[in-house]
Amino acid sequence: MTVLICGSFAFDNIMVFKDRFKNHILPDKVHILNVCFLAPEMRREFGGCAGNIAYNLQLLGGNPLPMGTVGEDFDAYAQWMDRHGIDRRLVTVVENTFTARAFVTTDMDDNQITAFHPGAMEFAHRNQVDQAGKVALGIVSPDGREGMLQHAEQFAAAEIPFIFDPGQGLPMFNADELKRFISQATWLAVNDYEWQLIKDRTGLSVEQVAAELEALIITRGGEGSYIHTGGRRIDIPAAQARELNDPTGCGDAYRAGLLFGLSKGYDWEKTGRIASLMGAFKIEHHGTQNHHFDPPTFAERFQREFGFALEV
Repeated sequence: MTVLICGSFAFDNIMVFKDRFKNHILPDKVHILNVCFLAPEMRREFGGCAGNIAYNLQLLGGNPLPMGTVGEDFDAYAQWMDRHGIDRRLVTVVENTFTARAFVTTDMDDNQITAFHPGAMEFAHRNQVDQAGKVALGIVSPDGREGMLQHAEQFAAAEIPFIFDPGQGLPMFNADELKRFISQATWLAVNDYEWQLIKDRTGLSVEQVAAELEALIITRGGEGSYIHTGGRRIDIPAAQARELNDPTGCGDAYRAGLLFGLSKGYDWEKTGRIASLMGAFKIEHHGTQNHHFDPPTFAERFQREFGFALEV
């Protein structure tokens, strides 16, 4: 069952500053700020929401079809996708652009300074949902603004069920646009902070939004998640992580778990727990695509964690 994943691809350049930003920023001089932080440690990770979700869904044994726009510098990422068997026929190279990239510097207090260049991501609207052929379901995850608007419209017009996952793209949309997304989507997946932003911006309650959807999923980090569906709330426990190394990309891993469960026709109790365990696997590793397992290994840990079997 093919799952169409609309979203971004990005290179994440992560640096560590072996000091504290506060020791090098003069509070009374921030209006003429001119600083340089020496960061001898750096790693480059493959990221972006579409790339991360597709990678995680492939690990589970799903059939992801990611769709996004990238720059002329995408070769290394393309080779990574090929090595992991991820279909990239809908990954479109935009001439004279860079692939989106983030430059993240973290200090010893875990403060972060990030610069983000969207690059080719801003051309996401060049891709169309109907290019994917026959797909069973999909997701609209953070991407270029026009791409997100158009892909939601196209999913709805084609009557393909999809998750709306606004993520860090949420501030780009006003109340009417968010209400439109909700009316078009089958499911809405957000974290608790994003839910508060949607609630404040639209004036809608949990009950009102859930009534528009088959399910409203709200993740709560280490406290698990809520799935509002059919007039009730299902509480999903957080899976126990063996180590807490890097939360970056946990939301994408969780969404891959949702897509896998939905593609298999599982109930929400099982689907939510798959998603929860995906987040635990991810947080145990640095970077967004550096964790590895096969489906039997995942199933064994699922049974140990939750006390019932998962067929894969």
